[in-house]
Amino acid sequence: MDSVIFSVSQLTKYIKEIFDYDDVLNDVIVKGEISNFKLHSSGHMYFTLKDNDAKIRCVLFKGYSSKLKFIPEDGMSVIAYGCVTVYERDGQYQLYCRKLEPEGYGSLYLAFEKLKEKLYKEGLFSEERKKKLPIFPRKIGVVTSSTGAVIRDIINVSTRRFSGVKIILYPAKVQGEGAAETIVEGIKYFNSRDDIDVIIIGRGGGSIEELWAFNEEIVARAIYDSKIPIISAVGHETDYTISDFVADVRASTPSHAAEMAVPRFDELKFKINSYQETLYKCLNNKIKKDLLYLGSLHQRLMNYSPNNIILQNMQYLDNLRNKLEHTVLQKLTTSQSQVELLKTKLLNIGSNVVLERRSNFSVLVGKMDALSPLKILKRGYAFVEKDEGIVKSVNELDIGDDIILHFCDGNVKCNVLEKMEVNL
Repeated sequence: MDSVIFSVSQLTKYIKEIFDYDDVLNDVIVKGEISNFKLHSSGHMYFTLKDNDAKIRCVLFKGYSSKLKFIPEDGMSVIAYGCVTVYERDGQYQLYCRKLEPEGYGSLYLAFEKLKEKLYKEGLFSEERKKKLPIFPRKIGVVTSSTGAVIRDIINVSTRRFSGVKIILYPAKVQGEGAAETIVEGIKYFNSRDDIDVIIIGRGGGSIEELWAFNEEIVARAIYDSKIPIISAVGHETDYTISDFVADVRASTPSHAAEMAVPRFDELKFKINSYQETLYKCLNNKIKKDLLYLGSLHQRLMNYSPNNIILQNMQYLDNLRNKLEHTVLQKLTTSQSQVELLKTKLLNIGSNVVLERRSNFSVLVGKMDALSPLKILKRGYAFVEKDEGIVKSVNELDIGDDIILHFCDGNVKCNVLEKMEVNL
């Protein structure tokens, strides 16, 4: 096999890939003592973890270091959570931390993470099953110590916000042996009553050991099984317990829990007044709208009523009559004008016709006089009559026929003795 020649960067990159693809090195938990600790101005933390036989360089970037609840120091024993990889520039492997905590409660933290993962998979943290807080709680059940400041803070804040609310305390141990059991008893007690609207469980701040009762599985399951909404108010704002994840609502402090559970009287009064004003405006607008609608319906009813229809038809008939009278009058006036005009035209035409006819008649009379048979006969003509009919041709006569010759001044009876035809 031929040897492969790597550059330094290629070899370092190859080694880094081996680290990056190793499942163990990608999620390790390392215990050791801090040395050479340095907090950079960027917020990143650089230090070394060591034990009696070895040491490893570590870095905690600002995104993770800002979540720390303590300040690391040289000589402090800690548990670091993260992954191991190679820093290529220096060719050194180092631990990139995601979490860092003092060694004293490392085992408790591991137990916390294990239980948290278990309950999460079972669905105890599901948002869908969380119950809403009542808007106007009458009675609030509180599971906490009877001697601590928690109950006093809850009472003070609640009564200051709304004096009518009642606070019922179930005194419980909140740390040490048997604490988890008494918390569960308090939750069950309030669930056995039918007058409790919301439950607050909590205590003041403390170490992880002091808050551990609220990380117990029996407490988590009691919260999950509760029919009444539960507010978890454990420790300070930065403290988280299993009960915070299971509860219907998490409060950063017990006082905050009281603020979440109890509405302010002045805010309620303001909201009620606002709702009242809004309701009044809505009703007023609704009434105005309905009145307008009723007015519209009334008008429509009046429009479609028989009496109104009769009145409208009577008015319509009156209008028609007026129009008819006006039209007839106009027609008559127009006709009279036309008659007068025609009369004038006829008179003019008649005069012209009479004159023209007189002239024509004279001409006609002259023509008729000129064409008169008497005038013709006077000029020396005569016409032949046979059997009371006028003879127009010689062919109509036979020899021996009796005929009458008519002259202008008398008649002559003749007998045909001979015919002479002339060809024309």
